[in-house]
Amino acid sequence: MGWFGLLKPFTKRCYLSESDATIIRFAKVSYQYPHSERFALQNVDFSIRQGEFIGVIGPTGAGKTTLCLALNGIVPQFYGGRFFGHVTVAGQDSVETPVRNLARSVGEVFEDPETQLIATSVENEVAFPLENLGYAREVIKERVAWALRAVGLLGLEKKHPGSLSGGQKQRLAIAAAIAVRPKVLVLDEPTSQLDSLGACEVLETLVALNQNHGVTILMVSHSVERIAALASRVFLLLDGNLVTQGTPREVFGQSDLLARAGLRLPETMEVFRHLALRGQFAGPLPITVFEGQAALRNWRLKQSDLSSQPPATGHSDNSEPWIDLHQVSFRYPDGTQALKGLDLQVRQGDYLLLAGQNGAGKTTLVKVLLNLVRAQAGKVMVAGEDIRSVPVSTLARKIGYVGQNPDTQIFTASVGEEVAFALRTLGMDKSEIEQRVKPGLEEVGLGELIDRHPFSLPKGDRARVVIAAVLALQPEVIVFDEPTIGQDYAGARKILDLTKKLHRSGKTVIVITHHLYLMREYAQRMVVLNDGAVAMDGSLRDVLAVGESLGRFGLEPPEAVLLAESVRREGQSCPILPGELANHLVPPDSRTA
Repeated sequence: MGWFGLLKPFTKRCYLSESDATIIRFAKVSYQYPHSERFALQNVDFSIRQGEFIGVIGPTGAGKTTLCLALNGIVPQFYGGRFFGHVTVAGQDSVETPVRNLARSVGEVFEDPETQLIATSVENEVAFPLENLGYAREVIKERVAWALRAVGLLGLEKKHPGSLSGGQKQRLAIAAAIAVRPKVLVLDEPTSQLDSLGACEVLETLVALNQNHGVTILMVSHSVERIAALASRVFLLLDGNLVTQGTPREVFGQSDLLARAGLRLPETMEVFRHLALRGQFAGPLPITVFEGQAALRNWRLKQSDLSSQPPATGHSDNSEPWIDLHQVSFRYPDGTQALKGLDLQVRQGDYLLLAGQNGAGKTTLVKVLLNLVRAQAGKVMVAGEDIRSVPVSTLARKIGYVGQNPDTQIFTASVGEEVAFALRTLGMDKSEIEQRVKPGLEEVGLGELIDRHPFSLPKGDRARVVIAAVLALQPEVIVFDEPTIGQDYAGARKILDLTKKLHRSGKTVIVITHHLYLMREYAQRMVVLNDGAVAMDGSLRDVLAVGESLGRFGLEPPEAVLLAESVRREGQSCPILPGELANHLVPPDSRTA
C-alpha cells in the first residue's frame, strides 16, 4: 500500500452532537506526587462526551501522563500524594472506585508494548484481563475473537507475542485493553517506538474503534501531524495546567502559545504560515496534508524563483571510505536473514541518516559495525582495517554508540562516574580520566551536574550523560540510535543540535531514526535499508524527493515532501524543504506571464 493510502484514514473524524452524554469529567483537579515540590496537575477542568477522539499535547513534564493515570485511578490510588477535585469516568469516581472496577470502563495502553505483554500466546494475552475479572469461559472466547478481529490480528491466536512486529505488538496491547469492552481507551504515546508502517496499523485501529464501535479515545502524542488529522478536539497542557482546548484548527491556530510551550505547528500549517507572512496566502491555514494539497491545486511554482544552488551530494568528499561494508550478510540462529549482501560506505566527515522500517536490518548493521556479531559473509573494514581482527574494546574507541534508551546504558551512582567508567575499564590513568570527564560533560551542557545521580535527571539529560560517556572515548564515528524517541520537540532539537555540533567539530555522525521530518536541518546524506540491503542512498534532498517510494519502505515522508509531490504531479519541478517550498509557491494572481 502506498503512503497516501495509509494516510487517508487519518483524515476521518468523529463529530458529535450536543446531545451526546458526558463520559469523562475532570472537576478542578490538582495533584501532587509524594515528595514532589510541584503539582503535576493544577486546577484542570474539562468534560469529554462519549465517542470523542481527544488529542493531548504538551512538552515533557506538562502533566500528560499524570492526566492519563488519573483516568483509571492509578493516580492517586497507587501513587498516593495529594489529590484535589473530582474525576468521574462513566459515572464512577476515580478515587472511590477500585482500579480493578475502573478497568471495566477504562482501557490504558502505554508507550512501550514490550512492558505490557506477559503471556505466551496472542490469545492468552487478550484473555488475561478477562480471566482476572472473572468472566465466564464462553464470554472470554467470544471477547478474544472480537478484540483480535477489531485490531486486525485474527488468525494469529497461537503465535508468541515476542514473534510479532512492533506494530502488531502494540495492536495486541490494544486488543487486551479493549477485550473488556471499555467505554474509554487512553493511550500514552502509543506509536513513538514504532516505525511508520507500525504506527499506521495502530492508528487505523484507533480510528476503527472510535468510528465503528463508539469507543472514546484520549491519545497523548508528540506527533502534532497525527493529532491534527485524528482528533476532534485537542488539549494543550503546560506545567500541569490545561492552557487551551478546542478543535485542531482552534488550538494550532494559537502559534504564539505553542511557541511558548516549545511545541511546533503541524508541518503543512507551518508551510502555509510562511506563505501568509509573505502575503501570498489568505484565509484559514490548512492543517493536514490533504487540506494543503487541495489549497495547492490552484497554485504553481514561479520558475524564476527556483534556487540556483547545486544539489547537495550524498558524500562529504571523494576520499576513501572510513567504514566500508562489502556484500555483508548475517543470519540469526532462528533463521532470520537480517542482512543480505549489504554494501555501504561511510566517509570521514559524513552526517548520515540511516532509515528503514522495523526489521530492515538497522540494528544488526550497528551490531556488525561494533563487532558484537560477526558477519557470516562479506567484509567489514573500519579505518582501513578488517574488524575481524579488532577487539570490541579497541573498536569502541573508534565507533561510539548511543542507544535509544539511555537507561540501559547507565549503571553508576554519579554522572562523573558514568562518564569515567569506560575509561577506567580501558586502563587509563587517573589524570587522563580527569582531563576527559569534565570537558566531555561541558560539551553536552552538564558540567555542573558531575556529582548528581544520573537517574535524578530528566530523560533528555540522561541521554546527554550517555553521549558524554561516549565522547570521553574520543571516537571518530558516533552512532545515535533513535535519539529522539520519547523526547518532546524541544528535547529532540537539543539532542540533534548536539549531533550537528559534533559533526562540525569533525566527527562522523550516523543517526538512525524514523522521524524524518526532524532531520532536514542536520543530515547531508540518507540511506534507506529494506529487507537487509541498501534500497536508497543519496543526498537527503534526492532521497526525500521521492516521497511515495519512501512509503513503500514503511517510512513517513515529511508533509512538505508530500505537498511538493502534489505540485510536481502538475508538471512542475519543486524543491522539497518546507522553507523553500513556501518561498517558491505563489498565488494565482501573482503568476508571471
